[in-house]
Amino acid sequence: MTKKKAKKSLFSTIRNNFIAGIVVLIPIGITLYLTLFLIKISSKILPKEINPNHYLPYNIPGLEILISIIIITLVGWISLSFIGKKLFDLFENFLNKIPILRTIYSAVGQLTETFAKSKGDKKSVVLVEYPRKGVWAVGFATKENTQIMKEKIGDDIVNVFLPTTPNPTSGFLLMFPKKDVIFLDITFEQASKFIVSAGSTDPNS
Repeated sequence: MTKKKAKKSLFSTIRNNFIAGIVVLIPIGITLYLTLFLIKISSKILPKEINPNHYLPYNIPGLEILISIIIITLVGWISLSFIGKKLFDLFENFLNKIPILRTIYSAVGQLTETFAKSKGDKKSVVLVEYPRKGVWAVGFATKENTQIMKEKIGDDIVNVFLPTTPNPTSGFLLMFPKKDVIFLDITFEQASKFIVSAGSTDPNS
């Protein structure tokens, strides 16, 4: 009996240590993977003419991300100035004259504005039954559909973006009757953290 208990205790200890190792390593692994993925993507997006690593004798990991953040911040600062607004208005008017680019630019612009405005808005995070009744998913209400969809269905419709886990940049656009959509009292950041962590964090934290 003593030997069995000792073996069982040893097995439990090894199992608990193994589980603890998984709990520690998975977040570290995912963080490193996403970091390397961002570095790889940024090195391809940033033109080599303005990429410092192109001129250095060795690569500095993450330098492209830093340069990208500086450029994006600079563009944002310019866009908020009087002259910048005029220049961007001219650029938008130019794109609106090109059929295909006009459609893409308008759709992406509206999506970006929607999520930018919803970051501190607690009315954008919703709970819906998907993919079947009794199963719930967290999503983001992008807009209340008041045009042709509402006319065809004959009910108030809410457009909901359902992100995937752990990559919330991909997902599905679904349309739900407004009466079936539950609006949650949490922010965009809280919901995003909940989704990325696969539901392991408290949405209210």
